[in-house]
Amino acid sequence: MSVVISPSILAGNFLNLQQSLDIINSSEAEWVHVDVMDGVFVPNISFGFPVLKAVSAYCTKFIDVHLMIEQPNRYFSMLQEAGAQGLSIHFEGNHHLHRDLAEIQRLGMKAGLALNPQTSLDTVKELLPSIDHLLLMSVNPGFGGQKF
Repeated sequence: MSVVISPSILAGNFLNLQQSLDIINSSEAEWVHVDVMDGVFVPNISFGFPVLKAVSAYCTKFIDVHLMIEQPNRYFSMLQEAGAQGLSIHFEGNHHLHRDLAEIQRLGMKAGLALNPQTSLDTVKELLPSIDHLLLMSVNPGFGGQKF
């Protein structure tokens, strides 16, 4: 098991994401983390396809997209076309995890599973062979900058 450093652009300067990406590009971070929220799965809205496309065109790091949205499978192909190299979907609220994880991999992306703080690893043990990475949330999803 290895730990991956993945700074989130949610913590960046929204008026100048290029500056934030320059810092990430020059860092030793391996990935950049893009949080996508729909206002339904979590009570906030964030980045969409145009921002992801711009980030992926400029950033030199692996692009991991964390989907905090309802029915994420509707967007897998579009996210891949916009430059996502990995997708992390939530265990909580997803009824077809095996199918969705396999579809992410079929599209050539790394499949990640995100777990809210209260979800035990024992709950998802059987899914571990089906994933490429695991995102363990230290706070409940929906807002950047929370204390943990």
